[in-house]
Amino acid sequence: MYPNLYYAFKDLFGIELNGLKLVNSFGFFVALSFILSAWILTIELRRKQQQGFFVFTEEKIMIGQPAGLTEILVNGLLGFVFGYKLIGAFTIPDALNDPQAFILSSNGNFLTGMIVALIFGGLKWWEKKKTQLEKPEERIVRIWPQDRVGDILIYAALFGFLGAKIFHNLENWNEFVKDPIGSLISFSGLTFYGGLICAGIAILWYAHKNKISLIHFLDAMATTMMFAYAFGRIGCMVSGDGDWGIVNNQPKPFSWLPDILWAYKFPHNVIGEGVPIPGCVGQFCNELPLPVYPTPLYEIIICFILFGMLWFLRNKIKVPGKLFSLYMIFNGLERFFIEKIRVNTKYDFIFNPTQAELISFALILGGIWLFIQSNRWAAKKV
Repeated sequence: MYPNLYYAFKDLFGIELNGLKLVNSFGFFVALSFILSAWILTIELRRKQQQGFFVFTEEKIMIGQPAGLTEILVNGLLGFVFGYKLIGAFTIPDALNDPQAFILSSNGNFLTGMIVALIFGGLKWWEKKKTQLEKPEERIVRIWPQDRVGDILIYAALFGFLGAKIFHNLENWNEFVKDPIGSLISFSGLTFYGGLICAGIAILWYAHKNKISLIHFLDAMATTMMFAYAFGRIGCMVSGDGDWGIVNNQPKPFSWLPDILWAYKFPHNVIGEGVPIPGCVGQFCNELPLPVYPTPLYEIIICFILFGMLWFLRNKIKVPGKLFSLYMIFNGLERFFIEKIRVNTKYDFIFNPTQAELISFALILGGIWLFIQSNRWAAKKV
């Protein structure tokens, strides 16, 4: 396991770059997932536009204005945070020994913060100065849905993180009550379905506000979200973030099968779970005492296969809403069954389900309803 990129580069390339300790492996793959998913969503929205399902909206913009004080201050503030924390980490002794504690603390380098703040503020002023006109002009521009992918990405990241945190703490209420502040600011402890629900609500509100056809927008999101989930799970597997399965003492069905595909101890996991690894010194020197099912790896494989199926079907399915209904069913079924061999908190009522089992079951039912209803909607338009 590679808790951060420092350990990955050290093991794979024999290179030790202390600055890479600031780049958490899980966060790195999640960030890559967002970037690649934005590219896929752009392709899908453009495809829908070419099929005539989307229309543009018009917005008025001012061209040639000088940089405003607010723009310069905001850029300067971002620069200050970057210089104070990220660059400052290289100037403060032992800061990189525990990057998470340093980032969450008030420690930093005020001088590097101010220098970078001035650079960022100056760059914004210079950027506007190059396009400044003697008399600013008002122009009307056409905005298509694919032009809004950047905004959609921001909404997904912000509300996805908040939702993942909220649902995780609801699922682990006893831990939250013991240390509410620590639970909220911790970098670990995220629930996928919480992020999916909250980000989904925010994105749909944004799409409705900007007059994007919701049913076609959902179809465009089907492949995007399946890919994002599959790729994001790579971060869970690489970092060993605790998102693993139950103990697996069953003998391997095939001798040639690597342990990592059947029963794995997640050595050097990022959360420090388990027992000390003999001979290992320093941080991240624990492994699980007993091998468990590598459920993140199973989800990576299954969800990439499901993504491929949806990608193949997207041009063949003509009924609006049906592709998204298949995403809901596929996603729900995959997660419902993986929960059977995955470590998770169970609710103490009736069948002792996990939060993910309840939500995945609701997704399956919702997907079946949408699949049937989409046929009815299509029949009414004929």
